[in-house]
Amino acid sequence: GVNLVQAPQPKEVEPRALRPVALSEAGPPPSPQDFLSLLAPAFARYETQFITYGFTPIRTQWLQRAAGLGTVLTARTGTSEVTGTFETIDDNGQLILTTNAGRQGIAAADIFF
Repeated sequence: GVNLVQAPQPKEVEPRALRPVALSEAGPPPSPQDFLSLLAPAFARYETQFITYGFTPIRTQWLQRAAGLGTVLTARTGTSEVTGTFETIDDNGQLILTTNAGRQGIAAADIFF
């Protein structure tokens, strides 16, 4: 999510999580409507790109900016926790971790570095 006005207190997040921030730390925050007017066109551009060219270009762009690529991280789902090296995201958008048991795809999880 995007914290417009207030971010969670550090004690409210995992100890190893990045420090939560809010846009208001950089100046007066935009209203939710103003922020949506900035976010919606960007979303529409990516949606058009996806419809026109598929997932591959978006995946490539995402991987160029991915935090923690090649590092050990933990992926927590509602029912399990997997720790391994962040190798990539696959053509379906799954996180690919290399673990002691081999490569594992994870469709959705909270990620901890």
